[in-house]
Amino acid sequence: MAPGTATAPHEPRFDAGRLCLDLLATAHPVERLHSLPPLYAWITASGLVPQGTLLPAADLSWVTAFRELRGCVGQLVHASLTPDHRAPAAPALSPALARLNDLARAATPAPRAIREEDGTLVRRLDAAPECAALLAVVARDAVELLTDPVARAALRQCAGDNCPLVYVDTSRGRRRRWCSSEVCGNRERVARHRRRTAVTRG
Repeated sequence: MAPGTATAPHEPRFDAGRLCLDLLATAHPVERLHSLPPLYAWITASGLVPQGTLLPAADLSWVTAFRELRGCVGQLVHASLTPDHRAPAAPALSPALARLNDLARAATPAPRAIREEDGTLVRRLDAAPECAALLAVVARDAVELLTDPVARAALRQCAGDNCPLVYVDTSRGRRRRWCSSEVCGNRERVARHRRRTAVTRG
């Protein structure tokens, strides 16, 4: 499938609460940005571009660029989850922060309101966006998240075994534990049931 000709099915595994965190989720449990079609599908499903937007300039370099941004965001977000996140940053994080800031500088796509034949207003882009413009949208979201004390305080990593996914906890009482109750939460419930059954049998 060529980018811009059709939209491949893609549903984010869970709602992370922020665009940049949704990008992080594309690496787990398997790599989903392995080629251009799934990247185009993610770009569309995440709302970076309106449905049906053509991306004629897209090529494999876009996959590399989005995965690079994902790596930078991942390093910085996971570092912000540590208790001493306000301590001087480790030297290893400096390149990630510098790259994030570089990507955030680019101009973002310009939206337009277009009237359909039935009179409904829909969002379109002024022109087919370049990769740098789309990366800038995600990078700016990460900058805003990492510099907002309230949003940063709501960041949580999934409590599931070996699950690295991070989300913004907006639940009542901030008691959400899993990226997905149906996935990691269900695994924990099954594990607890098995432990109780083993104790009863013992």
